[in-house]
Amino acid sequence: MENAVNESVEGIDKQRSKSPKRPAKWKPILIGIIVIIAVIIAAISYYQANYFNAHIKINDTNVGGLTAEQALNKLKTTVLKNEVYVENQQIIDGNDTKMGFTDKDLPGVKELLKSQRTYFPSSKAKEFSFIPSQPDSYRSEEMKKQVKEKLLSMNESLTAPIDAKASLEEGKVIISKSNDGQQLDIASLLKDYEKQGYTSEIRLNPVYIQPIKEDSSIVKDEQKRLEELLLQTVDYKVQDQVYLLKGSELIQNASVTKDLKVKIDPSDIKEKIADINSSQSTLDKNFKFKTHSGSVVTVKGKGYGWALDVDKEAKQVKSAFEKGENSITASHTTGHGWSGEGYGFETTSNHGIGSTYAEVSIAQQRIWVYKNGKLVVTTNVVTGKHSTGNDTSKGVWYILYKRSPSMLTGRELGGKPSYQVKVDYWAPFTNDGQGFHDAGFRSNWASNAYLNAGSHGCVNTPPSVMGTVYNTLSTYDPVVIY
Repeated sequence: MENAVNESVEGIDKQRSKSPKRPAKWKPILIGIIVIIAVIIAAISYYQANYFNAHIKINDTNVGGLTAEQALNKLKTTVLKNEVYVENQQIIDGNDTKMGFTDKDLPGVKELLKSQRTYFPSSKAKEFSFIPSQPDSYRSEEMKKQVKEKLLSMNESLTAPIDAKASLEEGKVIISKSNDGQQLDIASLLKDYEKQGYTSEIRLNPVYIQPIKEDSSIVKDEQKRLEELLLQTVDYKVQDQVYLLKGSELIQNASVTKDLKVKIDPSDIKEKIADINSSQSTLDKNFKFKTHSGSVVTVKGKGYGWALDVDKEAKQVKSAFEKGENSITASHTTGHGWSGEGYGFETTSNHGIGSTYAEVSIAQQRIWVYKNGKLVVTTNVVTGKHSTGNDTSKGVWYILYKRSPSMLTGRELGGKPSYQVKVDYWAPFTNDGQGFHDAGFRSNWASNAYLNAGSHGCVNTPPSVMGTVYNTLSTYDPVVIY
């Protein structure tokens, strides 16, 4: 039975092996599908490589579905309205212009096409800003100027912000409060304008000028600078004396500039300099003078003497505080010199007279001339005529100038304007013509000659010694007459 079954199975297998195979019907369909897909992909790839996506804009111009050439042609013909808005407020309605694109810009458009390309069509919106190779200067120059002028005009009617600021008021550092304003930050808006690109409507986001706040580093630096100013001291040297000037005592009101330089109200400084001047100056004051005999007399300063130029010195001290200098020396004086200059400022010895000078005694009708503290010459002289009121003027004077020889005329000798006399040496010491000169014309040298036969104010000096007097004295040396 088993054998019969096996034979039967073997027979069936042999039959199957002899029957022909049928071809598969699904292969052509698969191939067709693949071809169709390949064509579609190729078409999409071609389209994507040559056409912009649907919602692509260049300079606010829709170029979706266009080739690079078509997009360029559209850009060439697009008209810009050139309207400028700050938020929703239109501030400029400019002239209509074209963008200025040419065929030279095709490579640039192709680059934009390449950069926006996706594998499959995309509905994602995207905007490009593209400056043409030959842009119209209207927007970048003329219209930008109009925008700036309009913004400036708008700001004139808007409230400006108020910065917080540190200042010194009545000796105390005060910080003022800041206030917001409404004025536009023009520089920021113009930068925004430059970034807008080539669009018909330029919309600028409003940016406002911000005030400097109380807690800003700027205000803190100002505060620190003023506090340093109050702690500052300046050594102020006047001749051989040094005065310690304290900021806390002399500066009541001050402000700070943007570069952290202080500006000081000099009122109190000026008052301090005036006090120093009052106590130390010699102009129009009495000099204590030790005579040849050792006695001390008081002689009024006349031509000789000095005073501080208070305004200029206060300005110098103010500048020292502002610049952070620690010491300065007085250098501006006034007096009765030819041009208002003072004399004797450099001299501190002998009560301001120094060691080189001429001493004239009216009572003794004699002079003594000293050089560096040593008596060089002494001689009898004849001074101004007392009976007619032409006395030689008492006081402390100085040698104005020296001239050898010289022709004295008119008032210099007290005679008529036409009167002239030649002298070998002339050294005036008053502005009205009194001075030392040789008097060869004089025969009366008595000690009382000045009472009725004196000069017209000059100190007549014997010719034999006048040369020594002239050569010993220098311009600006004091002449003490008592």
